[in-house]
Amino acid sequence: MNSKRTSIAVIAVIGALALSGLSIVAQQQSDEPPEMGVFITSVTIGDGGNLGGLAGADAHCQALADAAGAGDRTWRAYLSTQGAGAVNARDRIGSGPWANAEGLVMATSVENLHYDNSTFNREHTLDENGNQFASRTDGDPDFTEHDVLTGSHIDGTAFPPGEDQTCNNWTSNSEGSARVGHADRYSFTTPGSPWNSAHGTPGCTQANLVAVGGAGLLYCFATD
Repeated sequence: MNSKRTSIAVIAVIGALALSGLSIVAQQQSDEPPEMGVFITSVTIGDGGNLGGLAGADAHCQALADAAGAGDRTWRAYLSTQGAGAVNARDRIGSGPWANAEGLVMATSVENLHYDNSTFNREHTLDENGNQFASRTDGDPDFTEHDVLTGSHIDGTAFPPGEDQTCNNWTSNSEGSARVGHADRYSFTTPGSPWNSAHGTPGCTQANLVAVGGAGLLYCFATD
């Protein structure tokens, strides 16, 4: 009889320990930071506004994510196009949430991304390797390398046909213009410049992009 009671007690203790172990594992898993879901590209395609269209830009995002160990997700460039079959950048990046390479949630949803996006700044807008983007001043406090190609309105939608804001839908490295955002949210002496729609470029050559504070960088988002 005592032996039975002892056996039952041992089984109960083992069960409790097993449940405790599962609880600890679950807790550890819940404490892990979310995987990276957004980054600014560390390198450019280097052909001005000619990115090879949306497909070329997406491939660039995917390749950088692959190299950074995040290739198990599907990556898309935050870019809009104009004209027939126009595409809104906000419609091609999934539903969120999106965290940076350090696990900081940058936005919880598409609406949050466009209407409450204070986390997009020099400190938190990281490249795929977890590094801050260049944002260099080159000795001039009023000039920084902070432009990011988007071709988008501040709400993430495309510009209407007419004035080119997408370097001929990301296929031109000469004529046209590209709408860019400021990844560090800085514009001369006015902080808070839009991360996705600050100004246009004077042309689509690589030199045109560099002249006004850019290099042809992109925002990349995981869609899944």
